[in-house]
Amino acid sequence: MTTPRNPSELVDRYLQAVRFWMPKSRRQDELVAELGEDLRSQIEEKEGDLGRTLTNEEVSAILKRCGVPVSVASRLGPKRHLIGPTLFPIYSFVLKMVLFWILIPVFVFIVGPTNVVRSGGDWGTAIASTLGNLWTGLFVAAGVITLVFAILERTHAQLGECQWDPMKLPAIRKHDRKPSILQMVCELAFNWFGLIWLLLVPHNPVLLFGPAAAFLKPGSLWHTFYIPVVAVSCFAIFRIAFALAKPEWTWLPPVGQLVQSLLGLVIVKFMLAAAGQITPGQWHPFVVLRDPASAPTGYVHVASIVNASLYISLICVWIGLCISIAVETWKLMRNVRKEHSIGQPAASLQAR
Repeated sequence: MTTPRNPSELVDRYLQAVRFWMPKSRRQDELVAELGEDLRSQIEEKEGDLGRTLTNEEVSAILKRCGVPVSVASRLGPKRHLIGPTLFPIYSFVLKMVLFWILIPVFVFIVGPTNVVRSGGDWGTAIASTLGNLWTGLFVAAGVITLVFAILERTHAQLGECQWDPMKLPAIRKHDRKPSILQMVCELAFNWFGLIWLLLVPHNPVLLFGPAAAFLKPGSLWHTFYIPVVAVSCFAIFRIAFALAKPEWTWLPPVGQLVQSLLGLVIVKFMLAAAGQITPGQWHPFVVLRDPASAPTGYVHVASIVNASLYISLICVWIGLCISIAVETWKLMRNVRKEHSIGQPAASLQAR
């Protein structure tokens, strides 16, 4: 925990802690700004009385009188009924953490694949069972958490003005950090070399299989989706190049990344569907033997392991792209709302 360098940084840390516990609303920035003005006016008044600049310890005493950040956030936020204003920020934080960051990942990455295995590959049954269990788990967890906090509220087991030290508040976080030019250049170079590798693979299978290229070759599935994969790789290069050439287009990076993820998701979805359409005596046709008639039994096992690994990897990529699209959509909507909120005050000033 770093020590604040000056009283102004100490106030900023306090406001950041209050903002963290406040529920998201349109008035959040306004309420935090009003609190900051009130604190700074108290500090200026105290400095006027003393005739000098306050120390960190004296500013810390003012913040202690103002209250614990979570309590201040509850007073500034909207009034709640079932869960009181003091406990509601903690209740909301715990509820989101348990439901969205624990239960959902557990069901997606552990329970879901387990149900697929138990159902013998019946995806419909596995998905229905997983969603049903997830809904039950979310409902029970939300009910238990709400009940616990309601009991705490009714028994007055609330968070009092405990002993706390403003000097130990977390350091200021940098919000809306934009990617550096060096990072984007490295990303462009990485995608460029990836495209070159893709273009060389058809004529140099050793780049894909290594020593196994002596007895393995890409299946018909790869030939079907090779051009779309190359097209998405080219799109990624043009996306980054345009972002470097037009840095003032702040909407381009998130929109381009979202479109790229959607294109990748469509390709992976069709690849998984095509791999599921297997003929008798043949497994997922990602790779095949160069000479099936004379290939040793060990080579057949190697091909089966490679195909199974690729199929599982594609499922993981599909899940990752779904999560990425959700996150990128949320970031894009947040940026749109932020630009809209910034544009409204600017328009009102011009009208005056």
